[in-house]
Amino acid sequence: MLEWIADPHAWMALATLTILEIVLGIDNIIFLSLVVAKLPIHQQNKARKIGLMGAMLMRLALLASIAWVIRLTDPILTIFEHNVSARDLILFFGGLFLIWKSSKEIHETIEGGDEGDLKRPVHSFFGAIIQIMLLDIIFSLDSVITAVGLSDHLFIMMAAVVIAVGVMMLAARPIGEFVDRHPSVKMLALSFLILVGFTLILESVQVHIPKGYIYFAMFFSMTVETLNLMRGKKKKNEK
Repeated sequence: MLEWIADPHAWMALATLTILEIVLGIDNIIFLSLVVAKLPIHQQNKARKIGLMGAMLMRLALLASIAWVIRLTDPILTIFEHNVSARDLILFFGGLFLIWKSSKEIHETIEGGDEGDLKRPVHSFFGAIIQIMLLDIIFSLDSVITAVGLSDHLFIMMAAVVIAVGVMMLAARPIGEFVDRHPSVKMLALSFLILVGFTLILESVQVHIPKGYIYFAMFFSMTVETLNLMRGKKKKNEK
């Protein structure tokens, strides 16, 4: 079981899979931050930890069920001469949910405005955990299937997931607080999630968009917004 420790290729696979899990977890952290922001402040950190721990356990369960996960790509029905797999259906409905959820949040932000913490909508703690875990399955489905293709060692795949979730736990709170403090960043994050939702739907109908393009667009937009925030802060200090 541990013979891979002496294999440099195994360590390369572990590093590659860990980076992959972290990068593909960016959209998950953004969604988690927006969901958790709806909870009372004293519950937010607890929700982050429980949600990510539950998501990690579900990813590990998916990896442990490798044979079943691989079969998710097999056709289960045909629509207009197009073969549809369970993976396609999960991505399609997951994308629809993400678009609906993000659009609803944008509408509430525009219509409701910034009313402060006392008037913040309060979501069910249990409901927030369920949303985080279910969306994590959708976000992680492709990375799990990719992991199966990149490594033959189940332990390496599971170790990569555990390390990545540990990094996400450290990053989730500061990212969430930053997004919550800056409405313009929150709007940008919601728009990014809508883009991710459309990407999931396109993936479900076999239209593949390189994720690098999406992450570059997000990084570029966030860089511009950060520069605007720095400029605004400098002007405020000068006054």
